[in-house]
Amino acid sequence: MSHMPTVAIVDDDEAVREALGDLLMVSGLACECFEGAAEFLAARRVRQFDCLVTDIRMPGMSGIDLIERLRDERAELPVIVLSSVLDDATRSHALAIGARAWLTKPVTDEHLLGALAQAIASSGSSSKR
Repeated sequence: MSHMPTVAIVDDDEAVREALGDLLMVSGLACECFEGAAEFLAARRVRQFDCLVTDIRMPGMSGIDLIERLRDERAELPVIVLSSVLDDATRSHALAIGARAWLTKPVTDEHLLGALAQAIASSGSSSKR
């Protein structure tokens, strides 16, 4: 496999970003971490990502706002929500607007890695568009 999938992690909690980054790297995935949605969107203009893992509650642009922005741009980037939010309406909305999965913190490594593998595989090379 010539292309190592690259996952973008958007979470305002530094400890979460570091833990997820470490997990993905030891699992054979490249990752890039962002403190907020605006920072990710700026990087996305010049770099390609194969999947996005985002929190919901963040200062500035929320994870829901980010998913809506990607949908409006017709981005084919698979999105996985990783959040401590337990609100069913928010979860349903995120899935309705394009999130591939909603995982609740804390999540097991196996559950997260399985969701990532499925999201990356299902997107194929379409994330290059």
